[in-house]
Amino acid sequence: MRLRICTWNVNSVRLRHEQVARFVREQAPDVLCLQEIKCREGEFPREAFVEMGLPHLKIAGQKGWHGVAIASALPLEDAPPLDVCREGHARCVGATVAGVEVHNFYIPAGGDVPDREANPKFDHKLDFYEKLTAELARRERKAPLAIVGDLNVAPGEFDVWNHKYMSKIVSHTPVEVEAFAALMGSLDFIDLLRETTPEPQKLASWWSYRAQDFRVSNRGLRLDHILVTPGLREAAFRLGSAAARVHGDVRAWDRPSDHAPVTADLVL
Repeated sequence: MRLRICTWNVNSVRLRHEQVARFVREQAPDVLCLQEIKCREGEFPREAFVEMGLPHLKIAGQKGWHGVAIASALPLEDAPPLDVCREGHARCVGATVAGVEVHNFYIPAGGDVPDREANPKFDHKLDFYEKLTAELARRERKAPLAIVGDLNVAPGEFDVWNHKYMSKIVSHTPVEVEAFAALMGSLDFIDLLRETTPEPQKLASWWSYRAQDFRVSNRGLRLDHILVTPGLREAAFRLGSAAARVHGDVRAWDRPSDHAPVTADLVL
């Protein structure tokens, strides 16, 4: 069976659930992982997701901020928690679907100053990465596990519009890139987007609202990721190559999120 996993920082699910429904009609994800839902669990538009054919829900909500959810066409079972947010924010939710353990994250952006001592938000971001990496290192590499979400780091030279400039800006500083690399190394994760679209081709999944036309300025960052353990390598490459993509066209829809959805297919 094909299992299509999608991650999307939707930037308010109540504001954009109609866009989500359109995307689901067009791309048919089986498991949709949303970040920045910006609502509490009881405020989540459940009926809209039932109508989309994604009735199985796991929601970690928070009033007005953060919040993550998994919506699935297939039943969801509990997964061992990976709640590593020291501030107690709703930034992670996990579930097992079709035998695959999926953890959905909205990792802190980190503020504007890339200094742990001067900026508590940046320290929180790195602390989140450190705790998550330590937890994952205790897991089994052969287990079928996926880490997805807005991880708020563009890890590679070709994941930013300008490597030299962005190396001084939060999201692509050397210490963040190192933290992302440590996370990848914890279980030898496979970056499905880069397996599908190797460097040096540039990739982005986020474009600022500040640009009048994001396609013209094209100052994007690849902040949204689908990472899988070696236990899912065979499923990811069963058809000969990985199948993952950024749905950049969605960023051009009316009143969009500043993030585009990212999908990857597993053949189980």
